[in-house]
Amino acid sequence: MNIRHGVRLAWVLIISVAFMMLRPAIAQKNAKAENNDFYDNVAFKELPVGKIEISGEIESPGIVDWRNLPLHQVQVREAIKNDEKTTFIGAYVYQGYSLFDILKDCALNKNNKNIFSSPIDLLVIIENKEGEKAVFSWGEIFYPNVLHRIIIARRVAPIIPSTTGESWPLPDECKVVAANDLYGHRNLQNPVKITVRSCPLAESVRKDKTPLYSEKIRVLIGDKEIAAIESMPEGQEIFEYPVVFFGRGKGFHGVRSFSGVSLRKILGKYIVLNKGLMKAGYAVIFGADGYRAVFSISELFNRNDFQEVLLYDQGNKDGGRFAVFVPMDFFSDRAVKAIKEIKLMEGDKYGL
Repeated sequence: MNIRHGVRLAWVLIISVAFMMLRPAIAQKNAKAENNDFYDNVAFKELPVGKIEISGEIESPGIVDWRNLPLHQVQVREAIKNDEKTTFIGAYVYQGYSLFDILKDCALNKNNKNIFSSPIDLLVIIENKEGEKAVFSWGEIFYPNVLHRIIIARRVAPIIPSTTGESWPLPDECKVVAANDLYGHRNLQNPVKITVRSCPLAESVRKDKTPLYSEKIRVLIGDKEIAAIESMPEGQEIFEYPVVFFGRGKGFHGVRSFSGVSLRKILGKYIVLNKGLMKAGYAVIFGADGYRAVFSISELFNRNDFQEVLLYDQGNKDGGRFAVFVPMDFFSDRAVKAIKEIKLMEGDKYGL
């Protein structure tokens, strides 16, 4: 055997051994390419979760116990908006603990339970180490058709496009992820505190009010009236939603079809939607009898699932004139009727 032939044989052996060693990785890569799970491109990065305090209008304040909480997964196309400029942050898959699971065993002790026992006027305020606050409504945590869409993320991975191979920077700390938000201003990093509290607008409920009717809706920012809605706006798209109407307390209310216009578009004429409102703003919808429901501003104005809260006109019958239908809710409880006021509030300005 000459030297040249020996060298060639040695290279063949080296390449063969290398190929044998790489075969599992190649097979794994090919399996990934053939897998229909497009959210499992790369390994997850662990995000350390520290102590988070739960306080407010609950029976037993304390520290969140993570040990028995299941992980939930959400996919997010994350972007933020400052003025008219939108910045894309990245596409991610997050795994973490849902606010539903964190709060579901917290017995409530509402400050206003003597005048309004329902939890649908509760706010959930999450604060991080830097003092930033994000506001959620109790309804968007516990009432939606699709649960577990708001999580405290403890694992993250980028969702990598197959053609470009582009990836995204990963956070180093756990974070709040509101997966139904169009812009991720409520996605606070490093949360340290969760506070449950009643909406700071007290009004007793008159269950016996007859007739239950309000001829117009006053729209207020804080305590300042900025508009009155006396008729349905012309020229707006009409949405029609059929629904099996079901309340948390009284159950089945029949199969109904609700036809109305987007509440977001009506109210959008009166406010400038900014980062502060999307992060910490909320709206309170009052009926003529004092019944009310709270919605976060992001829940109304900053959605990515096209679930439009509808305003519709019931005419002069009991429960008229104006009412809302809330399509993203499983329960009908936040469908306020005989609406007399809609108050738009920015949390930082009202002591949250």
